[in-house]
Amino acid sequence: MRYHIDTIPVWDAVKLNGEYPLCALRRRNELLDVQRFLGGSVMEPDTRIQVNAKGFCPRHQALLYAQNNRLGHALMMHTHLKETIRRASPLMESARAAAGKSAGTPAVKRLLGKSAGKQDLKTAAAEIRALTGSCILCDAIEENTRRYAYTLLHLYKTDASFRAAFAASKGVCLPDMALLMEMAEEALSGPALADFIGDLCAAVERTLHKNEGDIEGFTLKFDYRNADKPWGDSRGSLERTVNQLRGWCLGEEPNPK
Repeated sequence: MRYHIDTIPVWDAVKLNGEYPLCALRRRNELLDVQRFLGGSVMEPDTRIQVNAKGFCPRHQALLYAQNNRLGHALMMHTHLKETIRRASPLMESARAAAGKSAGTPAVKRLLGKSAGKQDLKTAAAEIRALTGSCILCDAIEENTRRYAYTLLHLYKTDASFRAAFAASKGVCLPDMALLMEMAEEALSGPALADFIGDLCAAVERTLHKNEGDIEGFTLKFDYRNADKPWGDSRGSLERTVNQLRGWCLGEEPNPK
């Protein structure tokens, strides 16, 4: 897949000197997308078709709700609900028919897992679960994150100053480390690939070990015997540790206010 190269946001994210530059970009796009979906795009036919088909995950429903635009949110949910009813109704009919078949199966066969309607019921359940397993916002954020990851690799390959800045940075969170490793194998080759993986691993390892020391210091401060011991960098270490292990989700926003 070809990605549009937009270097300025990636450079800005690395200059923040945080532990999660891709997380910072992901969060910025997430907040912008929440506002966009509740703005003019609510009435755009293409957007409504996608929202009707995919809906939003619980996390993004909560973010949309927090914007206090009840009308825009309700308009999207109304048409999404209608589409969900259209798709779910035949599945429920299938489930009823499957349950009827199962009820008519002899007890011995049911115990042996040979119920006539068992597979049909499982299929209906799986398809209903699929109706609730998609999110248009998650998909958009994932695509943007991959674009920024590709841009980061492009900068590393073509810009010596970026390469030096990245090598001296705090790295990225572990999920984004995995993403960069996967994409680097396709975007880079030869010495550039080896150098990038080396710099990436070194940066992430430095931050992991620092966070380990900081969070240990944080826990020790709860011992009254360490009341006078300096906090050092242990304040905020819990949030930094969680964010590096799983991607930003706790503490201050990863972008400056």
